[in-house]
Amino acid sequence: MTHSDAVFWRRLSACCEGFRLYDLIRPLLFALPPEAAHAVALAALRCLGAIPGGRGSSNGIELHGLWFPNRVGVAAGLDKNAVAVAGLVRLGFGFIEVGTVTPQPQPGNPKPRLFRLTKDRALINRLGFNSLGADAVASNLSRLRHHARVPVGVNIGKNRDTPVEEATRDFLDCLAAVHEWADYVTVNLSSPNTPGLRDLQAPEAAGTLVSELVAARDRLVQERSVPLFVKVAPDLAPKDLEATVGVARDAGADGFVAVNTTLSRPPSLRSRHYGQAGGLSGHPLSTLALETVRLVRAAVGPKPLLIGVGGIADVSGAEAMRAAGADLIQLYTGLVYRGPRLVRELTS
Repeated sequence: MTHSDAVFWRRLSACCEGFRLYDLIRPLLFALPPEAAHAVALAALRCLGAIPGGRGSSNGIELHGLWFPNRVGVAAGLDKNAVAVAGLVRLGFGFIEVGTVTPQPQPGNPKPRLFRLTKDRALINRLGFNSLGADAVASNLSRLRHHARVPVGVNIGKNRDTPVEEATRDFLDCLAAVHEWADYVTVNLSSPNTPGLRDLQAPEAAGTLVSELVAARDRLVQERSVPLFVKVAPDLAPKDLEATVGVARDAGADGFVAVNTTLSRPPSLRSRHYGQAGGLSGHPLSTLALETVRLVRAAVGPKPLLIGVGGIADVSGAEAMRAAGADLIQLYTGLVYRGPRLVRELTS
């Protein structure tokens, strides 16, 4: 690298970490179709991650044997294939969750499948677990093991064509593939875009699946035990939610991620894409997400780790999620609309 190249990359890094760049490029990104903009953002994050240095933190918290530099993480869905972890760390996140990862590669649903609801500060997606597959993601993670500097979790799911009665096999295959490189694993039972997947949230099904995954995890353990979390939907009736998380906890789940996207459509939505099929995320999800987090915490007690996600776009939203019972929080849609500035606000 020449001296002029080094100066350029240092200036780009300073610009990105000063959070000025996103204000300039957001109009350009929003002029692109959402999925194309997502690809551009991932490419930029990969470049950012290649620049030496990065933000550090002397503060943090230890939970379930993992050290989190701060409580703000990236939700699954932003970096499905673990290609931009280093760049996300440079933005200041305290942990990253990649995926959802499927055992075999699959393209996901036909395009278009991602929609901005700009007036509502929301997204609707029906991506359908587009994934390079567990082996490819494991390979990407293996190159990050000594460089990520924050916990990296892996969100796992089933392939679309796998019958729901055979889904356990897919989850076990994913766990086996990523276990060596994951700091924690999240079992995704709650995406609305894979046929039959939410059937696994029924208490009996969830208990059986978690039991088998915990047993498999324990057989894989060598020098460390990887925490196992379960991601739940915001659309379960309270009694069903309480039963499901209680059974999962008793089966050995170490914690929960609440919530996934919702199939509900609040009457307040104003954007033209509000009627698109798929899961809704962002600001309109916030009230439902908070209530779900409260219910989960009340149902499982104080010990299991609880990650709150859904509609967080400012400090007050993060504080409300923590007050509801979340130990950690995650961002995705808020990052799309606010950019890296949001990370700085929440971690300052």
